[in-house]
Amino acid sequence: MAILETNGLGIQFGGLKAVDEFSIKVEKGQLYGLIGPNGAGKTTVFNLITGVYKPTSGTFSLGGEILNGLNPVQINRKGIARTFQNIRLFSKMTVLDNVKVGYASSIKYSMAESILRIGRYSKEEKNANERCMELLKVFDLDKEASMLASNLPYGKQRKLEIARAMATGPKLLLLDEPAAGMNPNETAELMNTIRFVRDNFDMTILLIEHDMKLVAGICEELTVLNFGQVLSQGETSKVLNDPKVITAYLGEDE
Repeated sequence: MAILETNGLGIQFGGLKAVDEFSIKVEKGQLYGLIGPNGAGKTTVFNLITGVYKPTSGTFSLGGEILNGLNPVQINRKGIARTFQNIRLFSKMTVLDNVKVGYASSIKYSMAESILRIGRYSKEEKNANERCMELLKVFDLDKEASMLASNLPYGKQRKLEIARAMATGPKLLLLDEPAAGMNPNETAELMNTIRFVRDNFDMTILLIEHDMKLVAGICEELTVLNFGQVLSQGETSKVLNDPKVITAYLGEDE
């Protein structure tokens, strides 16, 4: 069974079909790419899958459970986490505290215990700090744990956002243009990090990306969107050499 499956998923804004009849199957442990020209509807698909938008047609499911109608918090608790095209960190919080926000649903103490710092508070906070520091080490951010997120270099802010998403304990991780704004060295490092996360955290990853070197380097299968509809689907090398895909990106010769 596919861990993520969408069937005829779509959304309409007035007379505009932003996404229409979008169907995809992502298998457990897969590193899957969603690509397409600007405005093709890729981030809209992510917004549908995470409950930001409610679909006007079709269904989407995680591990066979249909999630239509759930809000973003409920969907996250079911096991879907995401990053954003434009970085959305808590800039005035420390690097560690940003990750602890993602881990918050796993902390088991009451409001009274938190205010009075009694009961389970100390043990749970110690455990949360240790777990989040382990995640920061994976992303080579442990030395910056006490730094404000806003003071991190751009590439490390991108990695921190992934670490925060991972702290929620997802089954499926959605990455929206994770390499945007990165230089070639940062992108190469990110590719290694994404592979490490998939292999060592038993993670399934669906990513949107415009960097075709990254896409070709790590994605096993691709779906190409164009004007909100699936243009091509399948194994990465075949999709990238599909004449329809090349035309969508580069246009046709006159």
